Amino acid sequence: MRKELLKKVKRIVVKIGSGVLTCEDNGIDPAFLDGLASQIAGLRAQGIEVVVVSSGAVAAGRPVLGLPDRPRTLPQKQAAAAIGQSRLMRAYEEAFSAYDLKVAQILLTRDDLANRRRFQNARGTLDTLLSCDIVPVINENDTVVVDELKFGDNDNLSALVTNLVEAQLLLIMTDIDGLYTADPRTDPNATLIHQVGAVTREMERGAGGSGTNVGTGGMATKLAAAKKVVKSGVAAIIFAGKGDGNLARVMNGELLGTLFLPAGESLNRRKHWIAFTIKPAGSIVVDAGARGALATHGKSLLPSGIAKVEGRFDRGACVRIVDPDGVEFARGIVDYSSQEIEKISRHKSNEIEQILGFRYGDDVIHRDNLVLL
Repeated sequence: MRKELLKKVKRIVVKIGSGVLTCEDNGIDPAFLDGLASQIAGLRAQGIEVVVVSSGAVAAGRPVLGLPDRPRTLPQKQAAAAIGQSRLMRAYEEAFSAYDLKVAQILLTRDDLANRRRFQNARGTLDTLLSCDIVPVINENDTVVVDELKFGDNDNLSALVTNLVEAQLLLIMTDIDGLYTADPRTDPNATLIHQVGAVTREMERGAGGSGTNVGTGGMATKLAAAKKVVKSGVAAIIFAGKGDGNLARVMNGELLGTLFLPAGESLNRRKHWIAFTIKPAGSIVVDAGARGALATHGKSLLPSGIAKVEGRFDRGACVRIVDPDGVEFARGIVDYSSQEIEKISRHKSNEIEQILGFRYGDDVIHRDNLVLL
């Protein structure tokens, strides 16, 4: 199955974690980068376009600041990133130039992808770079990012970039062989899972945090990234990045790591953007009848089914849709502000204009702007 799936792949996103990219002194590992460049050159020769999402800027800058461990404060992290980002890109340029590959740096924040115009601009830039045989190297813009703009980790960023560039495969290179039945660092009976049809809640609960002092993600964030991309009909593979030629071996179909199969029914790019890229500004609690209409019958959200509004947001914001038990089951773009929704909730659509003095439409969230999670 792997080999058949990989035959169709012409554009991939490769996410490289700090634990893979750095060596024992937490500096950039030149031997790893040389091997990576060699393997990417081989893929390019086969007609496969590669986008790299790379961690490592903070780890590269940390020794210069004299920090013995991962930065604990946001200013420390930003200072380390400011120092390390140029060092990281210089290391990529030196390694890739040996194989006649050119690289380009792209720094992103969540706001860049949440804004639809910036999203489209970023996609155009990346398409142009790839058409010119240049390997984009993407990282979160840690030097300016603040909490409300953070992707959270580069695993999440890699999933969003996969959707952005319309790649057919996400490869996550990490410091562990893949997804295990339990944490192999503590359980000697843990076994590697080679293939996953669907990410379950049991898998998510069993995933651990970061196992190194240089990375911010763990298996939980990698599972979350895989879950995002399979929703858009894209496969993902999590595998050990430091093995000899492992990237090329994975692309040749060898049984390395854990393959996450794409979902049968995939989200289009716009709905994927709504579900995973935009940060929700608030929540709408609906009654059981509305939940059934949305989840089972594919209806739009009408004001009559709304029980409560949480948070303050404007028209056009993304919101969580929550059932009576407090479980989020959908997200969507609202056609009315939170204050307007509070006024029309529990009322029929034909009463909206009488209550507000105007009407944008009958729906609070149209089904075209609503995504079931």
